[in-house]
Amino acid sequence: MNTQHQVILSLGSNQGNRLENIQKAIEAIHLSVGTIVKVSNLYETPAWGFEGDAFYNCALVLHTQSDAETVLEIVLAIEEKLGRVRTDSKEYHSRTLDIDVIAFNEEIIASKNLTVPHPYMQERLFVMIPMRDLNLDWRHPILQKYLPELLKASEDKSQIKKLQSLDFPLNKIALDQFNYIAIEGNIGAGKTTLTTRIAEDFNAKTVFERFADNPFLPKFYEDQNRFAFPLEMSFLADRYQQISDDLAQFDLFKDFIIADYHIFKSLIFAKVTLTEDEYRLYRKLFEIIYKEMPKPDLYIYLYQNTDRLLDNIKNRGRSYEQEIPAEYLDKINKGYLDYIKSQTELNVLIIDVSDKDFVRKQEDYVFVLEAIQNKLSNN
Repeated sequence: MNTQHQVILSLGSNQGNRLENIQKAIEAIHLSVGTIVKVSNLYETPAWGFEGDAFYNCALVLHTQSDAETVLEIVLAIEEKLGRVRTDSKEYHSRTLDIDVIAFNEEIIASKNLTVPHPYMQERLFVMIPMRDLNLDWRHPILQKYLPELLKASEDKSQIKKLQSLDFPLNKIALDQFNYIAIEGNIGAGKTTLTTRIAEDFNAKTVFERFADNPFLPKFYEDQNRFAFPLEMSFLADRYQQISDDLAQFDLFKDFIIADYHIFKSLIFAKVTLTEDEYRLYRKLFEIIYKEMPKPDLYIYLYQNTDRLLDNIKNRGRSYEQEIPAEYLDKINKGYLDYIKSQTELNVLIIDVSDKDFVRKQEDYVFVLEAIQNKLSNN
């Protein structure tokens, strides 16, 4: 189930360097509105509704955490930044850049500033022809028709000329060169959120840890000495079973899989929580299991400082986590970093997100993607 909104935008330009205007708009939208996951070809189309130079047009689909009004507000700011001058006139005129919100999921929105779906989209080939390139399973929520039906019914006879393909930032990040990626981090680092978002944007299969189903977890936070060993043993058994079962559903040589944990975390947490004797026994059992486990092609560790972790834990509001001491988080962080140093054969990427908020800020999410892209370039 998607956690982000799917938005379709239509872009046009008939003033200045039209191609450059479109390319700059794509970059700005990706950085500030949402992750662009598909872009149409570029088309040349006649001016619609007035006499003017031909337009360059394209369409794109993006994933965003923002609501529709916020998306509109940001794209209007992008238009202005890239030279669009708006007037009070309601007549159509030439412009350096025009960005229209065509669809927001399959919602119907009628507010003072925004009407979605765009009320004239079904009348305009310069919107629908580029949209067709996106290959979306999208149905007009008012007309109850899919795009091929809207195109067939259109009375617009404009001559639309395909010019070229367009590049976009996500195209440069070839995550699918890896079959299996694990994202790790301390408690509250945001690994599950990041895993979910990357999986949605890159169309990956997911493996999520089932920590919420562990009956020993609340008990552990109440009495660590008593429940540490059964907690760690149950986690180890469950992680082994889950990874074995989930990865068996996928072809590790064909499917792109992303997980929000790596089974080695079991040993890291056990070293912090168990007594010396318990840990020795636990490690023997762990090493037997670990040999059988597939290893990730890329291991991403999200580092956050302890103060930030405590804030995140407080904000997400899980009652059994609220009394976690800072010292415990410090030990977990140290355990992860010591483990990473010892893993000479593991392809590791450490991303410091202590001052980043990749949940609410698109530019911070782009920062994470660019860190992954740099890692790919250096491999």
